[in-house]
Amino acid sequence: MDQKISITKEQVQEEMKCFRRIFPIVRLLDGEKLLRRNDGMEAEPLETDAPEVCHCYDLWKHSAPCKYCIALEAVRSRKEKCKLEIMENDIYQVIARYLEIDGKPYVMELVHRLDEDALTDLEEKQYLIDQLTGYNEKLYRDVLTGVLNRRYYEEKIKNMRGPVGIAMMDLDNFKYYNDSYGHNVGDLALNSAVKVILSHIRKTDVLIRYGGDEFLLILPGIRKDAFDKKLNQIQKQLHQTTVEGYPGISLSVSIGGVTTVEETVGTALERADRLMYQAKKHRNQVVTESSTEGIRQEVGERLERDRSRELVLIVDDAEINREILFEMLKDRFDIIEASSGEECLELLHQYGTEISIVLLDFIMSGIDGLGVLNVMNKEHLIEDIPVIMISSEDSALHIRQAYEMGVSDYISRPFDTNVVRQRVYNTIKLYAKQRKLIDLVAGQMQEKEKNNQIMVNILSHIVECRNGESGQHVRNIGILTKLLLKKLMQKTNRYQMTWGDLNRIALASALHDIGKIGIEEAILNKPGKLTQEEYEEMKKHTVIGWSMLKNLKQYQEEPLVRMAEQICRWHHERYDGKGYPDGLKGDEIPISAQVVSLADVYDALTNERVYKKAIPHEKAIEMIVAGECGQFNPMLIEYLLEIKEDIPIQLMNAEYRNSWTPLDVWGGVMPS
Repeated sequence: MDQKISITKEQVQEEMKCFRRIFPIVRLLDGEKLLRRNDGMEAEPLETDAPEVCHCYDLWKHSAPCKYCIALEAVRSRKEKCKLEIMENDIYQVIARYLEIDGKPYVMELVHRLDEDALTDLEEKQYLIDQLTGYNEKLYRDVLTGVLNRRYYEEKIKNMRGPVGIAMMDLDNFKYYNDSYGHNVGDLALNSAVKVILSHIRKTDVLIRYGGDEFLLILPGIRKDAFDKKLNQIQKQLHQTTVEGYPGISLSVSIGGVTTVEETVGTALERADRLMYQAKKHRNQVVTESSTEGIRQEVGERLERDRSRELVLIVDDAEINREILFEMLKDRFDIIEASSGEECLELLHQYGTEISIVLLDFIMSGIDGLGVLNVMNKEHLIEDIPVIMISSEDSALHIRQAYEMGVSDYISRPFDTNVVRQRVYNTIKLYAKQRKLIDLVAGQMQEKEKNNQIMVNILSHIVECRNGESGQHVRNIGILTKLLLKKLMQKTNRYQMTWGDLNRIALASALHDIGKIGIEEAILNKPGKLTQEEYEEMKKHTVIGWSMLKNLKQYQEEPLVRMAEQICRWHHERYDGKGYPDGLKGDEIPISAQVVSLADVYDALTNERVYKKAIPHEKAIEMIVAGECGQFNPMLIEYLLEIKEDIPIQLMNAEYRNSWTPLDVWGGVMPS
C-alpha cells in the first residue's frame, strides 16, 4: 500500500526543526527533480530548502547519478526507506521519508553518523562493520585465487573514468595444463600467476579475475611510460616462474594494454582486449598502444603477405643451405629465415602459429637444433608448429634424439627438390588435419557432456517436481558435492579420488532421489509428519532407485551408472551405522554417497518443504555439526566448516556464472 504523507510547507519546516535536534543533516529533496537527474534529464536548480544533492554525494563524492540511493527509492516506491552506509570506519544511518507537499512528491532525508555511544562497545561496532562489509567482500572475491572478480568489474569499475591504465592478461597454454595434468594443476598455475602479478603492483592497483584464465589489471593514475614498463616486468617475471611441484611447466602470459584519461574503463577495455589477442597470436608478449606502431613497422612485410600461402621458417647457420631451400620452396610458400637458434626462437615468439612449419638444422653454433626443440617443447610450441629436422648428420643416435624431441620428419642432405617440397607440404597438411580432428573431437565431447547433463537434469527435475521440491535442489546438490570433493582432494589421498571421479559423482548426484518416482504422491507431499508406516514406505526410495539402475543391464559397466547406484542406495546411510537401508557404518559407505548425503541434508535444511520452513545457513551448519541430522564422516564435517563461508555465494553465483571483480578504487573502500 502506498505511503502518502500530505503536509504543508509550514508543517514540514516545523518537522525539520525537530529532527535537527537529533540528525545533523536534515534536508528536503524535490522528488520530481531527483527522478529527472537520475534518469539523465536536465534538472534546473532546486529551491533553497530542497538541496541539489542527496546523501550519496556527501559520503561518496559521486558526480554521476546515484544507482542505489534510498532517497530515489523512496520517491519511486512512495515509502519510507532506511539503511546504513559505511565510509572507512564510520557508520552512517540514512532515513528517507516520502511525503507530498501540495500534491508534489518530496523526500525528507535524515543523516547522522553513529558514534561510539550509539553502539554498546567497540567490539559490537567492529562486528557490525564486518557484517555489513563482509558480504560484499565475499560477493566480489574469487574463491580460488583470492583476487577480485568479474561481478565487481560490472558493478563497480566498468563505468569509472580515468586517468587509468588497463591491461588484459591471458595465460598461454592454460587449456594444456588442465587437459594434461588435471584441473588441480591448472588451479596451481592460476595461483602462481596471481602471486607474481600481485608482487609487482601497488596497493591502489586492482587485479580482477575476468574469466577462466583471463585477468584484468587496473592501474589508476599511471603514466604511459611507467605503464609499459610495468607490464613488461610482469610478463618477464611470469615467464621465469614455474608451478610448484611441476618444474616442467613454465608460465607465460599475453598482455594487451591501454591508458585513458576521459573514456570509461569499459570502453577502454575493448581496445585492451583487442591488443591482448594480437599478443596472443605470438604468445608471451606485451602489446600496448604505444608499442603497436613499432610492431607494425617491424612486421610490415609480414602483414602484407598473401595469407593464402603457408609460412615456412628456415633455420640454418650456413647461408648457402638457406638459399638452396629458399629456391626450392619460394614458388609454393612464403619464406622467413633465421641464421641461429636464438634468432629462430625470436621469430617463433614473434610470428607464433602463423608459422606453418620449421625446417631446422641439427648442428649450429650457439643454440643448436636440439636446444631449439627443447624450448619449443617447454613452451608447447611443438604441439602447434611442426618441425622437419634437416642435417647431413644422419647417425641413428641423432635421428632418434630428433624424433624423441617431437620432430615430424627428418631430411638428410643433399636435397632432392621434389622430395623436400612434397614432405613439407604433407607435414603441413597433416598438422592442419590433426588440428581439425582435435577441434572436432573436443566439440563432440563437450556436446555429449552437455547433452548428458541436460538429460539427467530433466529426469531429476521431473522427480523433484513430483516431490514438491524446487528444481534448484538438484543443481544445489551438484554444486555442494563439487565443493566438498575439491576440498577432500586437496586435503587427503585417503580415497584415491581423481578429477574424473569428482565430475562423475557430481553428475550422478542428480539421480540420488530417482527412486521417489516409485513412492505414492500422497506420502511424498504430505504437509504434516509421516506416520511410522508412511516413513517406512518413504525409506524404500533408496532401494527402488538402486533397482532401477541395476536393471539397466547394458550399462552396468559404466562408471557413471555404478556411481549413481551407490548414491541412490546409500545416501541415507549414516557414519555411526544408524542410517538406512543397510545400516552401513564408517567407510563401508562409499565416499560418493557420504558426500552427496551431506550435501542433500544441508540443502533440505536451508530450503522450504511442504512440511517445514527454510532454516538459515548458519543454523543449518550448526545442526549438522552438532549431529542433529545424523552422524557424518568427521573429515567431511571439517571440510564443510572450511567451505561454509563460500557455500551461499557459490549457490547464488550459479545463477550468473563468470562474474568476478574488487571494491571501489576511486571512491569506496579498497580491500587491503
